[in-house]
Amino acid sequence: MIHWSVIIPLFIFLIIIFAIGFWANKQVRQADSFLQEYFLGGREMGGFLLAMTMMATYGSASSFIGGPGVAYNMGLGWVLLAMAQLPAGYFVLMILGKKFAIISRRYEAITLIDYLKKRYDSNVVIILSAISIIVFLFASMTAQWVGGARLIESLTGLRYPVALLIFAVTVLVYVTIGGFRAVALTDAMQGTVMIIGTVILLIGTIIAGGGIENIMTSLAEENPQMLTPFGSDGSLTPLYVSTFWILIGLGVVGLPQIAVRAMSYKNSQSLHRAILIGTIGIGTIMFGMHLIGVLARPVLPGIEVGDKVMPLLTLEVLPPILAGIVLAAPMAAIMSTVNALLILVSSTFVKDIYLHFINPNASEKQIKSRSFWVTTIIGLAVVFFALKPPEFLIWLNLFAFGGLESAFLWSVVLGLYWKKANKYGSVASMITGLTLYILIDRLSPHIFGMHTVTLPILVSFVVFVVVSLATQRRAS
Repeated sequence: MIHWSVIIPLFIFLIIIFAIGFWANKQVRQADSFLQEYFLGGREMGGFLLAMTMMATYGSASSFIGGPGVAYNMGLGWVLLAMAQLPAGYFVLMILGKKFAIISRRYEAITLIDYLKKRYDSNVVIILSAISIIVFLFASMTAQWVGGARLIESLTGLRYPVALLIFAVTVLVYVTIGGFRAVALTDAMQGTVMIIGTVILLIGTIIAGGGIENIMTSLAEENPQMLTPFGSDGSLTPLYVSTFWILIGLGVVGLPQIAVRAMSYKNSQSLHRAILIGTIGIGTIMFGMHLIGVLARPVLPGIEVGDKVMPLLTLEVLPPILAGIVLAAPMAAIMSTVNALLILVSSTFVKDIYLHFINPNASEKQIKSRSFWVTTIIGLAVVFFALKPPEFLIWLNLFAFGGLESAFLWSVVLGLYWKKANKYGSVASMITGLTLYILIDRLSPHIFGMHTVTLPILVSFVVFVVVSLATQRRAS
């Protein structure tokens, strides 16, 4: 069934996004430095823009589609777990903050790998970083592509592959032409839509369920465990929840797509304002969307595909026009994350591989051409991988998070704050973190009852420190 009255507001939303993309393309063509403009927006982001772009990049398909789907099955325990994300933006900007911005400007770094290259002066670090970004961000982008396709599929009744193609073409066109500035400006609009959409849907769900008390009574009758911190099946143990915080709290500093935001703001005032606005925004979205997932169970029972909970609930509890506006929120979240990841992977290929190893003397025209083509080819490759979607896209996204954090966290943080950090420590830490993470994920994901990412991050920290201290003479 095609919901035309819902699709029209979404269509208007997409037209506005395309308009921003074409305007940003004009800025790209007129910029003195194509690389600075296309991949960092000229480092001109103010506080509100920085907060919105961090929130929109972090609040992805797993926050709006996958997360509520898991909460629908797990209960209030998943809401508690999800709230570990509240300080994510604050944490990143406080730890990286001014120092990262100052040093990245001094190094003239445009990407995270630029920073690592100048800090450690090692081709091995560059290659390991590039492989990590390409592999794990492919997984993360695939999750976003799946989320966007699921949303269009629910609204239009189209088959999944057709919905996937429509979503992919839409995103690719405006990201390819507009670059980082298009991403940041659309993030400002998308972040605002995300907050408003969350609040409207939460109110609509509570009204449809006959009030909080009525909904909670229904949940308790179905399964009392739904109302406990331990989840419907008791799997959310204190140790697991505590270590999950490493993945979505502490470790977020190591995510390249988030860290690069700390390079692109204008001044200290922008940073301070972004911390305040971003924390409020992320808190509203994470709490609101995951709580909606739980409250949806009595309102719309029997949904088998978790990723369809959000779109189906919206169509059920809200009038069509309002539903279209609210569904622009997950579309905004997905598109903003996809465009950020596309720009990041594109910059890895063009700036960190092509310019460093293949053609260091490339002309501005060649760089522009390679950037546009690489962005397009990557996007189409992700479509191919998304043709067979997982049952819950959130696990694919969180797998990517863990892999990137295992690779980058200590190279970024210790590189900033520890003078004895060197390339040998960085390489050893990256290899250790990545190897351990993949082995544990494949063999025993919840080893000792902890989240998969815990041991790789702890062991890679020890390895980084020990190897850096042991190789001080060689490094100097």
